[in-house]
Amino acid sequence: MKVRATSLPDVLIIEPKVFGDERGFFFESFNQRRWQEITGLNTSFVQHNHSASNKNVLRGLHYQIRQPQGKLVRVLVGEVFDVAVDLRKDSPTFGQWAGEYLSAENKKQFWVPEGFAHGFLVLSEKAEFLYLATDYYAPEYERAIIWNDPDLNIDWPLQGKPCLSAKDSTASSFQDAEL
Repeated sequence: MKVRATSLPDVLIIEPKVFGDERGFFFESFNQRRWQEITGLNTSFVQHNHSASNKNVLRGLHYQIRQPQGKLVRVLVGEVFDVAVDLRKDSPTFGQWAGEYLSAENKKQFWVPEGFAHGFLVLSEKAEFLYLATDYYAPEYERAIIWNDPDLNIDWPLQGKPCLSAKDSTASSFQDAEL
């Protein structure tokens, strides 16, 4: 497993070692001991989520004001552009974002630490997305920042108009967000 930092030092890209031949492939998608050795993080995952979305679906930017969730994410089918936004007020990278292309083909994983908003855009006809979360989903603490906030200026590789949930289409601006 290789780990690369992004423009936000706490947001990581994990590239597993893949063993493949004419039969298919195998890779270890998570190993607690190896994770701790490589990242230095003593992270426990308490919830695994699996979602499916169609092309141009944009989910996010989501976060929880209490029970913040760190997320180790990867794509099982298709391709997405995944984004993390630093919401930690005392951080030197507060308000900055990092993005990465994740796909079933490249098998990359994206570590979004606690204190970050998270979102993704589906680029393929369909995508299936797996989240390992460090805390439980708490809908009463969930908040969202609008995907196209001008202060964040995220460079989404969007073709046409995104497909948004009602919650995401009425999300707060970054300036008005409850952090």
